[in-house]
Amino acid sequence: MSARTVRTRLLAASTVALAALALTACDSGKGVRDEGPSAASQSSAQPDGSTTAKPAADSGTSTGGSAATPTKGSTKGSTNGSSGTTGDGKSAGGGTGTGGTRNTACDGAHTRTTATEVSRPLNHLLLTVTNTGSKNCDLTGYPIARFGEAQSVPPVAEQTHPQAVVTLAPGESGYAGVLLSAGDGSGGNGYTAKTLVVGFAKGATSTPALPAKGVYVDDKLTVTYWQQRLADALSY
Repeated sequence: MSARTVRTRLLAASTVALAALALTACDSGKGVRDEGPSAASQSSAQPDGSTTAKPAADSGTSTGGSAATPTKGSTKGSTNGSSGTTGDGKSAGGGTGTGGTRNTACDGAHTRTTATEVSRPLNHLLLTVTNTGSKNCDLTGYPIARFGEAQSVPPVAEQTHPQAVVTLAPGESGYAGVLLSAGDGSGGNGYTAKTLVVGFAKGATSTPALPAKGVYVDDKLTVTYWQQRLADALSY
């Protein structure tokens, strides 16, 4: 065999080998390209999976948070609501209770009022109100006392406020003291009053008689609140 023939055959074999390699390379490229989409689909599946998983986690957190928050809110709301209801209930109960136990107010129409000058303490007048009606009445506040032609009424001594409402059963009496004038002569604008009108918290007034000579009053004139006991009325 000649050298030329040998070279021709080698060249042909090389060509076949190169063609086989090229085909193999092309197949490998196709294989890579085939795997590429598969990886891409896995990759796209992975984000989808994590996207799905992540919202689930967020949803779980959000759900947990929203579950906790409404629970607190509803607990506070119901607690506050209960307190409000209880408060309203108590308030309503107190109002109803007070309204149910309160008697009609004493006034001049169902009582008799007397004014008595006392020797002790000095310069004091005792007002006595007796229930002449057939039912209990409450003697509230203090006497609105107008002496003579006075344009104003005397103030009340706040320290004499009673601990409880003075209630008079039929035939019972309540009392108030009146400081007519300063015992040391320090009062001013004094005059002698011969008439007295006593007003009550509600209803008709009363006009108790004063001593015939009248009573001397000055700008120290002061009254006490109505009292259940005579001694309390004269303690000021």
